[in-house]
Amino acid sequence: MAALADALAGGAPVLPIGPGLIGSDGTETPEIARLQREALPAGAALVVRTSGSSGIPKAVALSAAALRASAEATHEAFGGPGQWLVALPTHLISGLQMLVRSEASGLAPVFFDGPFDPQRLLEAAEALEHERRYVSLVPVQLSRLLDLAERDRDAADRLRRFDAVLVGGQAVSLDLRRRAHELGVAVKRSYGMTETAGGCVYDGVEIGDTRVRIRAGEVQLAGSVLALGYVGDPELTAERFIEDRGADGATTRWYRTGDAGELLGGMLTVTGRIDRVVVSGGVNVSLDEVERIAREFDGWSTAVAVGRAHPEWGERVSLVVETEAAAAPFDEVQREIRDRLGAAAAPDWVTETDEIPRLPGGKPDLRALDAWLARLGASFREARAGSGAVRTEQGEDRP
Repeated sequence: MAALADALAGGAPVLPIGPGLIGSDGTETPEIARLQREALPAGAALVVRTSGSSGIPKAVALSAAALRASAEATHEAFGGPGQWLVALPTHLISGLQMLVRSEASGLAPVFFDGPFDPQRLLEAAEALEHERRYVSLVPVQLSRLLDLAERDRDAADRLRRFDAVLVGGQAVSLDLRRRAHELGVAVKRSYGMTETAGGCVYDGVEIGDTRVRIRAGEVQLAGSVLALGYVGDPELTAERFIEDRGADGATTRWYRTGDAGELLGGMLTVTGRIDRVVVSGGVNVSLDEVERIAREFDGWSTAVAVGRAHPEWGERVSLVVETEAAAAPFDEVQREIRDRLGAAAAPDWVTETDEIPRLPGGKPDLRALDAWLARLGASFREARAGSGAVRTEQGEDRP
C-alpha cells in the first residue's frame, strides 16, 4: 500500500508481482528484467500484466490520473466511498483497483487470504468497520457464496450487509443475477479491463466520463480511465489505442476491446469475444453465446465452450463443465442451444471434470483447458486403438 500511495503521488512506478514473475527459487524471471529495461510512457504509475486468459499476458502502463478517475467514478456510482474487502489477486487490475479506491478514500482495506471459501470470506468481512461495505468478486466466487447463503440464513444476512457486490471478469449469467436478487444481494455487474484501469461500465451503463461506441460489431471505449499503452510494444499500442477526429474537430482516443457487443437503449450488452468464434459447416458460431445459454441451466454455471476439429464440419462446439449432481441433463442444454442459436451451435459433446483450470483472477484458463482436452483425447484414442473399438457416428474420436 505504501508503494502504491507513492506511485499515485508521482513517485516510482510499481510493477505488482504475481505468479509467473518469480521463479521457484525466489529469483526474478527474465520477464521482470525485460520490463525493467523497457522505457515507460511518461506519467506511468503502475505496470500491470493482463490475465492472459487466451493468450500471452501483456504489460499495461497506467497513469495515476487514470487509476484515480476509475476509483472516483466507482465511488460516485455507488453513492460514496466505503471500505473494501479484497478477495481478488492484487497483481491483477481487479484486485489492484480495490487498493486504489482504498487509497483514494483513506479507508484501509481488509484482506482475505488463502484459498477461496465462502464461509471464511464472510467471517473476514466482520473486520470491516465502515458503514459502507464493498467487495469485488468473479462469478464463480459469487456462485459459491449464493450456494451457502441459500442454505444458511446467517450467511445470507452477512452477504446482504455489503452495499455493493461488484462482479466482473466474465459475464454474469441470468441465473446468478436471479439468485442474488431473490436473496436481496446488491450485485453490480462490472465491465472493463486492465487497459481501462478496471471496470468502467456498471450494469451496462458507463461510469465517470467513459464513452462507449460500437464499430463493426466491436465494443470501443474512451475516457479518462484509458491506459497509456503497452510496455515495449508500440505496434500493439497503435493497433488497440486509436484516435478519431469528430465533426467538431476534437480528437478522441479510443480503446478497441476485441469484444463483440451492442448498444440497446443506451445500455451496453457484451456478447462475447470477436476472436472466440468457430466456423462449423460454414456457419460462424460464438462460443461465448453458447456458454451464456448453457449457464442458464441448473448446475451449468461453470460451463466453458470450446471448438474442436471435426472431419466433416471443420469445427464443432463442445462443452466442459464442473461436475454437479443436480445438473440439468445435457440433452436439454443441447436442445435449447440448438433452438436459439441454430444447429451449428449445438454442442455435440460434454466433458465433466472436478475442477476447470483457472487463472488467478478466476477466469477459465483456456490454454490450459485446450491442452488438457488434447491430452484426454490422445489418451482416449490410444485406449480405443488398443481395444479395437469402432469410431463414433460423427467419424471421430472423442474424450
